[in-house]
Amino acid sequence: MKTAKKFNFTKLFKAASNPKQKSINEFDDSVKKVLAFGTFDIFHPGHEFYLKKAKSLGDMLYVIISRDETVKKVKGQFPDFDEKKRQAKISYLNYVDKAILGNNGEDKLKLIEDINPDVICLGYDQNFFTESLKEELEKRGVYPEIVRAESFNPEEHKSSKLRMINS
Repeated sequence: MKTAKKFNFTKLFKAASNPKQKSINEFDDSVKKVLAFGTFDIFHPGHEFYLKKAKSLGDMLYVIISRDETVKKVKGQFPDFDEKKRQAKISYLNYVDKAILGNNGEDKLKLIEDINPDVICLGYDQNFFTESLKEELEKRGVYPEIVRAESFNPEEHKSSKLRMINS
């Protein structure tokens, strides 16, 4: 089994705080915006597969990274890496155009509303607040296509399983 690639967090923080300029104009109406979201704590090939799938659905990929408090609420424990490190990790990926921290407040949909994506790509196992996502966004005048990415070897590449192996 391959070991996970070690990340240079100093380099990644510089990338996150000083993101590389993209040649895509996000304000151009012809640009197809795709939104993905997740925790991305222990980054593995399943995450890479999901994010590359999301990117293939449009021109510009936004990724919302779950806040530490949200992860604690949903998963019952804080992530191994704090939100800034996880954001830096995702910002560093050349197929991600913008990595954004999620809302800390109660309105988790406000950020989605602000981005106004053409497509939302959900991970195969993402269920938190997704049951009525389409209806709730429509109430706000946001009408994205919602697709669910297929899994990529979940018996081998799932964060909860990798966390158990690494403990």
